[in-house]
Amino acid sequence: MAYEIPVTQARAELADLINRVVYGGERVVVTRHGKPLVALVSAADLERLESAGQETEEQVISSVSTVRTLTSAPGEQGRFGIAAKHRQPGDSSG
Repeated sequence: MAYEIPVTQARAELADLINRVVYGGERVVVTRHGKPLVALVSAADLERLESAGQETEEQVISSVSTVRTLTSAPGEQGRFGIAAKHRQPGDSSG
């Protein structure tokens, strides 16, 4: 769980907050009017977050690269005629 602190207080206690994050293993969320603005995390935490993001990105790229274009079922173009060939995406007329 992260420790929350208002930005005005964080400004005054920055050195202490850094020590809490680095040596105490805490995560600090700086807020303004009760809403989160930024988070202080250790460099090790940041590295783990970026690594996890990279792995997720690679998984998405891998799954997208396996998607293939599907052709119409046999007879579908004949069933819908020329409209199926020339209709623009998003065109609701017809």
